[in-house]
Amino acid sequence: MTHFTDMIDGYRRFRNGGWQQQRERWDELAVGQSPKVMVIACSDSRVEPSQIFDTNPGEIFVVRNVAALVPPFETTPGRHGVSAALEFAVQFLKVEEIVVMGHGLCGGCHAALHKSMEGAEPGRGGFIADWIAMLDEASEEVRNTHADLDTRDAGRAMEMAAVRVSIDNLRTFPCIQEKERRGTLTLRGAFFAISDGVLHLMDDATGDFSPA
Repeated sequence: MTHFTDMIDGYRRFRNGGWQQQRERWDELAVGQSPKVMVIACSDSRVEPSQIFDTNPGEIFVVRNVAALVPPFETTPGRHGVSAALEFAVQFLKVEEIVVMGHGLCGGCHAALHKSMEGAEPGRGGFIADWIAMLDEASEEVRNTHADLDTRDAGRAMEMAAVRVSIDNLRTFPCIQEKERRGTLTLRGAFFAISDGVLHLMDDATGDFSPA
């Protein structure tokens, strides 16, 4: 397993290799960034958007959190990390596309489906429980339609449902509603299957996923 000392070795390889080879690109990025795509992905260490999409530095604006979730628009007091990043990407960077990318074997979605964090105290799973509570409706539907929740079919149904929830929540933001109406912003749902490395894209009209 990689530790921080290994990462420093990796940095030195990057500094002497990739960074030197892309000096012109890094000089451009030192002035600013202008990505056209925002990706909302899971924090899971197995799902790295820049690797999956084979992008270079500065090409995608990425936000990662448990289960790649977007909370609905709300103005209550609090620290709205995802909403702040979303606001920055849409209003200031003026991204043209937002991709919500769920993935297979997602621990957050598994916890939502099995309610394994329910009732936990903060610091012992309670923060996770509060966060994934936005999947309660979706998980109830999956539980009602799958007799065995331990199958991969049930797990994948939950993982894909979570993408739909985040897409729906994105559309509660006034700035996104306005830009979608103008045709200057497109929302996309995606799902990466860790087991076979296949990316699935969501049909916005039906909510169904199919391989890219």
